[in-house]
Amino acid sequence: MATRVLVVDDAAFMRMMIKDILTKNDFEIVGEASNGSEAVEKYKDLKPDLTTMDITMPEKDGISAVKEIRAFDSSAKIIMCSAMGQQAMVIEAIQAGAKDFIVKPFQPDRVVEAMRKALG
Repeated sequence: MATRVLVVDDAAFMRMMIKDILTKNDFEIVGEASNGSEAVEKYKDLKPDLTTMDITMPEKDGISAVKEIRAFDSSAKIIMCSAMGQQAMVIEAIQAGAKDFIVKPFQPDRVVEAMRKALG
């Protein structure tokens, strides 16, 4: 059975890139969200196996969304996506409960490796 993934990023292009990498590697995209508030709602509805979460988004940032999702489901597996130079935010995200992070622009091998690692 394919791993079910929720893809969260405010940029449609970035969501498309992640979806492309994941579908080519046998992951199933069960939903998308374009901000943190939407991400929390979709997570509760879809209960994905894994979530990719952008850090900088409108309405609710990725770190707040991670905290909220982890409060709802302490076993949630979330991988942060960040642009270069956001190290402090990445550390904060890991402390908030994210399993790993991938850096934009995405390297397909690194994305898949982070996913598999988060799944254990």
